[in-house]
Amino acid sequence: MSARTLTCQVTEVEDLNPDVFGVTLQGRAEAMQHAPGQYLEMHLDGDIWVPFSIASAERGDGQLELHIQHWPERDNSARLRELLQVANQLTVRLPGGDCIVDLESTRPLLLIGAGTGFAQMKAIIEAVLAHQPNRQIDLWWAAREHRDLYLEPLACQWAQEHSMFTFHAVTEMPLNEPMSQGERIHHHLGRIDEALEAASISPSDYNVYLSGSPGMVYACVDILAEKGLEKRQMFSDVFSYAPR
Repeated sequence: MSARTLTCQVTEVEDLNPDVFGVTLQGRAEAMQHAPGQYLEMHLDGDIWVPFSIASAERGDGQLELHIQHWPERDNSARLRELLQVANQLTVRLPGGDCIVDLESTRPLLLIGAGTGFAQMKAIIEAVLAHQPNRQIDLWWAAREHRDLYLEPLACQWAQEHSMFTFHAVTEMPLNEPMSQGERIHHHLGRIDEALEAASISPSDYNVYLSGSPGMVYACVDILAEKGLEKRQMFSDVFSYAPR
């Protein structure tokens, strides 16, 4: 699927927590097509294009979702927030990325995201639940503190409604409030690589998708490799833009 440059419209902006906002874009259906796990690039100014994981599976209606971290102290973030107002038109380029889930495979999925890396995982999960509801999915979502798990209720809902889905929340700071309870919902305290190291999982059974900073991704890769995971079973955009 070759990349296309097009104009689309902002139809909704929603604060997901104090630091992350969700954005819904609308464009021509055929031009907005993408595969689960891909990203788009948004044009800011001049030759500046900023990539964002697409946070929704293909709907066929020209609509897609983004999750954007707001950093007030960064010039690009301020400019981005200015552009992302309902009814504004944006120039985007999509789709990008080869970190695409294979909907023909039946291998269990181990999805590991940190912060807004959850966006890419959300698109993958939506696609798999729609097309392969009996495929096993283990989602590990890492954040510094509990409030940073900005769509925790959705992840818990998946775990409660789908017997093949398990949600692992990983926070570095102790919880200040109770986390959602239920079957297939687990909480781990510490860094994500530490949590994976302590977990009794056999990653060689899985296809593994990772989304986060290069440091976080490679720390997890090293732990999973020690547990027997082969490189051909790992997928991340980090491998392309920040290779070792």
